Amino acid sequence: METRRALVTGAASGIGAACARRLAADGVHVVAVDFDPAGLEALEGVETVVADLSDLDRLSELPTDVDILVNNAGVQQVAPLEQFPPERFSYILRLMLESPFRLIRQSLPHMYGAGWGRVVNISSVHGLRASPFKAAYVAAKHGLEGLSKVVALEGAAHGVTSNCVNPAYVRTPLVTAQLADQAATHGLSEAEVLDKVLLEPVAVKRLIEPAEVAELVALLCGPASASITGSSFVLDGGWTAH
Repeated sequence: METRRALVTGAASGIGAACARRLAADGVHVVAVDFDPAGLEALEGVETVVADLSDLDRLSELPTDVDILVNNAGVQQVAPLEQFPPERFSYILRLMLESPFRLIRQSLPHMYGAGWGRVVNISSVHGLRASPFKAAYVAAKHGLEGLSKVVALEGAAHGVTSNCVNPAYVRTPLVTAQLADQAATHGLSEAEVLDKVLLEPVAVKRLIEPAEVAELVALLCGPASASITGSSFVLDGGWTAH
């Protein structure tokens, strides 16, 4: 893996930071991208780029000579559909679906030329299931699932794989920030939200750690993954076993 170069988005914290560190530990040259310069500064042993991934016209400025692309950047908005801000819906789809499409599109020529590439899309259990009050997030993740499968079918002849990783709730700033929003929406305390909303559908009653997700990402980027493509790998504590 020492010859590989990876681009990881949303890398300033949470899953993205864990993926950047895990791939770097395998010897991969990691380019960590995020809108948060302070978070990026905390990463060691990786190249960092500050960028707004929702600014689609600026994405072409990011490195395209990458062998591994990890699309992770994301945000959340919790609101009933009739109150969901349209501009926020558009922003979330731009950041979490259109941006991955453009990054994949501009990275594939290098991967095709090398005859090797790995696209890993950090989806969610919400790429496979829906929950109330998360219209934009659920729509974006469902779209990412479909995009990932198309990349798998087109990239197979060129040695490029594409897969989704689908965790349930992970101990990240994105999840912890939801507690207050969910508490207001459901009329519960934040502790009750964690127990009765976030962890209610799962059998394993705990938040997933970012490092657990990063381990699966590393597997999908490694030498044993050549025939693993077009798939969605669920780390949901038994959510979808129902």
